Amino acid sequence: MAGSIRIAGADDAPAVLDLLRAAYQPLREMGIRFTAVTADLDLVRRTVERHTSFLLERDGEPVATVSVRFPWPIGEGHLASYPFIHWFAVTPNLKRQGVGSALLQHVEADFLRDQIKAPAVYLATATRHPWLRGIYERRGYEAFLRQPSSRGEEMVLLRKILLPGIYRDLEVAELKRSETEGLALVQAGAA
Repeated sequence: MAGSIRIAGADDAPAVLDLLRAAYQPLREMGIRFTAVTADLDLVRRTVERHTSFLLERDGEPVATVSVRFPWPIGEGHLASYPFIHWFAVTPNLKRQGVGSALLQHVEADFLRDQIKAPAVYLATATRHPWLRGIYERRGYEAFLRQPSSRGEEMVLLRKILLPGIYRDLEVAELKRSETEGLALVQAGAA
């Protein structure tokens, strides 16, 4: 992978925005309206300040980023009681070269599993996106909920269990859609 990974600061917001704009251009063309697709500098700056955002750099230049939102800020619409992989972007000329995988591996294993002790992590993608769901499923993520986003896009939420023993033992909860009850919070093991 050759590069270094660090946590981004507010001064990195312009570089993060540049990465998002370049990486999400195909989604913009498909009409998928993730917040990462439509973000401006103020939103990126707030995200970097409020959440843990990582930068993977090569030769001092940011080439990939991912942010992690934690479930404790009340009112942010978390659908599970574990961290959420939010904005994930790789500069287009380095796609399919393992850069994104290396960054996600660092975040999932070194940071979330080994340091934070998060039992699981989750993320979301558009159901009509042609390749992202498959990429995440190959990384060990499993779908647990489909629902529309606040922007009207049909989304699928996927989770990856990082610490199976803790995941089973704790009262980890996530939202599930029941045909008779709508959305309901259920214990993860009761799915």
